Amino acid sequence: MGNAIIFDTHIFVKKLQEAGFTEKQAEVLSSAQTSLLEGNLATKLDIAAIQRDIKELETGLKRDMQELEIRLKYDLTLRLGGMMAASIAIMAALVKLL
Repeated sequence: MGNAIIFDTHIFVKKLQEAGFTEKQAEVLSSAQTSLLEGNLATKLDIAAIQRDIKELETGLKRDMQELEIRLKYDLTLRLGGMMAASIAIMAALVKLL
């Protein structure tokens, strides 16, 4: 029960009535407030799960970025090697022609 949010609807209704609301108005507002609290608030467990998910995503992104960097370096090395080989072949052809 450490993660539960305690909202005493009876006390809420009584305070609204003291402020001038009718009993029916106070009950409707209390019911709406309870629905909002139950449906929209994150518990400590929810936040911990989200933080864990973020850590996993961060780790995955770092791994993907490292793999991409390695592939790019490999691709650039191959292209540079190909250009160097082509340059040498052109130079050799030019030397033969001269």
